Amino acid sequence: MNTAHPVEQEPRYGWIVVWASFTALAVIFGVAYSFAAFFESFTTAFAASRAEVSLVFGLSGLLYFVLGAFGGMLSDRFGPRRVTGAGMVCIAAALGLGSVATSITQLTLSYGVGLGVGIALVYTPAIGCVQPWFTRRRGLAAGIASAGIGAGTFVVPLLAAAAIRQWQWRGAMWALSAGVLLLGLSATLLLRRAPAAVRRADGTVPGLSLGEALRSRSFRWLYLMCVCAAPAMFIPFAHLSAAARDIGVSATQAVGLVGLIGLGSLTGRFAIGALADRVGRPLTMVLMQASLGASMLLWWGAAGYPALAVFALWMGLSYGGIVSLMPAMCMDLYGARAVSSTIGALYTGAALGNVAGPWVAGRVFDAQGSYAAVILGCAVLSLVATYAAWRGVRR
Repeated sequence: MNTAHPVEQEPRYGWIVVWASFTALAVIFGVAYSFAAFFESFTTAFAASRAEVSLVFGLSGLLYFVLGAFGGMLSDRFGPRRVTGAGMVCIAAALGLGSVATSITQLTLSYGVGLGVGIALVYTPAIGCVQPWFTRRRGLAAGIASAGIGAGTFVVPLLAAAAIRQWQWRGAMWALSAGVLLLGLSATLLLRRAPAAVRRADGTVPGLSLGEALRSRSFRWLYLMCVCAAPAMFIPFAHLSAAARDIGVSATQAVGLVGLIGLGSLTGRFAIGALADRVGRPLTMVLMQASLGASMLLWWGAAGYPALAVFALWMGLSYGGIVSLMPAMCMDLYGARAVSSTIGALYTGAALGNVAGPWVAGRVFDAQGSYAAVILGCAVLSLVATYAAWRGVRR
């Protein structure tokens, strides 16, 4: 058997791209999920309900998932470096404008919209440019790169909470803005298009066009998977800390639960990506979807911090495994020709769950004083997502 081809497809610079992508994703999602640290400050400063504050988080998620396809198309055309650099500047500006907001509406339009657009310009280009560099170790590479999301989710909310205690929430947002410009922009300078994604002498790039991928049966099933799995993925980021405080968990431990989701996600992306290369990425995807739904049952029955901490780690592990496998699956199924655009188009399926999930959860809590119905709904939708994943990845 000739093993030269896989080695040729995995040049050393690919690993630099992996770690640059890791850093970029850690920055943007660390900022996004530090929302949990700001939640109480926003509620108090603007006299807003949980549903209103949740809408800020949901709107940013809606935008970066919907516009992620657009960011992917820009990256496929102009290269990842320019597009991701512009995105980092946009995120820094959103944080700066959000810090001077005087109403929840201003915060939504500046922080929510600006953050969503900026992440859209970084997310799919950064993760999409990794896949064409690898063949044999594509799952591992994708897992390491996307582990940046888990690392950022674990570290940045805790840093944001410390910054809020030191400088209040407005000063903390300025500190995050400076960090985005310093660390985020530096990472984007290292992102480079892979040789496998460069046009050949005949003017083509191997793989399906975006239109061809969208018309495939597998894409339709995977899209349904994303739609149904999104509430279980994103509601805990917006509401788990608040739910923990409701049952007497301290504010520090409550915010730390989001960090534990990030820690679990970080572990899942490293471990699940490497495991998937050995046992098969399709099977692993289905198992992770099932695991995500099962974790909701633990949250439903949790009565204190220990159970919530286990839930956060379990949910993060499942979520991290799913997110790390999605880009690799797109490359496996559709090739390098429009990989960033295809990933971005697939992620639009999560947009509705991202924006509506936290908002609906807030409305249900405001009406019932409990998250029980929301959690059970997430479990049912995860079951549907598991079936859709199985139909989408089977050959």
